[in-house]
Amino acid sequence: MDLCITKGKRKILLILLAASAVFASGCISSDNSEEIAKTSETVTETEPATTTATVTTTETFKQEIPSFKWETGKPQEHGLEEKKLEELHDMLKGSETFSMLTVKDGVIVDEFYNDGYSADSTFPFHSCSKSVTGTLVGIALEQGYIDSIDDPISKYIKQAQELSDKRKGEITIRNLLTNESGLDWDEWNSYDVWNQFRSSPDWVEFILGRELVYDPGTHFTYSTGNTHLLSALLQSATGKNQLEYAREVLFDPLGMESVAWGADPQGITDGGNGIVMTPRDAARFGQMCLQNGVWQEKQIVPSEWLRESVTPKNSGYEDLNGSYGYQWWMRDYKGYDMYYAYGFGGQYIFIVPELDLVNVITGNNPSQSYKARECFTEYLLDALV
Repeated sequence: MDLCITKGKRKILLILLAASAVFASGCISSDNSEEIAKTSETVTETEPATTTATVTTTETFKQEIPSFKWETGKPQEHGLEEKKLEELHDMLKGSETFSMLTVKDGVIVDEFYNDGYSADSTFPFHSCSKSVTGTLVGIALEQGYIDSIDDPISKYIKQAQELSDKRKGEITIRNLLTNESGLDWDEWNSYDVWNQFRSSPDWVEFILGRELVYDPGTHFTYSTGNTHLLSALLQSATGKNQLEYAREVLFDPLGMESVAWGADPQGITDGGNGIVMTPRDAARFGQMCLQNGVWQEKQIVPSEWLRESVTPKNSGYEDLNGSYGYQWWMRDYKGYDMYYAYGFGGQYIFIVPELDLVNVITGNNPSQSYKARECFTEYLLDALV
């Protein structure tokens, strides 16, 4: 009965964000199931540097896109066995999984919250942030702020122009998106580099200071540092930090009002971690992706970018997580192809196009992040009729 969760004292990790602080955690894992717990760092958001670039506002979106409210439906009317979902809820009670929400055919068909939480509760989604950052890169490319993902990062990040090892400046945006920068960063098996990164006074400087151990584009190494460079690049290209840009082109158009996101000491949004929101807002993001970037009949994200993002670019670590695209994981479970965002401790946004299904999970089980995933793969999928 504990395949899905581990019983015990529930850790309350609901983050209370003031205007300038947020807890941020990374996403590290061992090969299959046991994962290494990390410390959380408090990050202060400061005023970002500004440039002369301008960003298209979303006033048009606000005027043309009507307000959206989730509809709910009965599981059995959408191909899910209600009794099995009730059994799943019983197992989740008192566990380290805080919430689980399922959208099928565009409506919420199942929604669970542990004691003390509700649909209005916000949760940290940790490295699910990466998939949001990758999506924003596609929007910026479409809007002309980025010329090509094959551009070198030195074109956008000033610090990359001043490196003694000029090869680092030639790392491309594509290399960052696929986690193939070549920079030394063993985050998957150790938290040493993570702690150094988070405690450094200048995160971008620390990342660029890592040794280049592989030719860019040749070797997958999961790295929050790579994603943070994407955030720095977006800030330079758009003239706004990533959170401000995301509100204008993504969060506001989708009506994601709960989102908060921290920043590094220089005011660069914590692109690889730190996003906090309600499960229902996370489901909006997932549903928009499922609909090929369309929301309320408006194209929010280029459909071609989403298709490319969830097309495998490498085999990841060749483990249970599957292959990797542009800041998304993808694999099949029980014969269904799916892609997903994954955060340390047990946060997931699963998207299954064949089933017209989105599933959102939040939790905090640092030693076994995969337990929450089994709630979806071994229980929810079994409820399909």
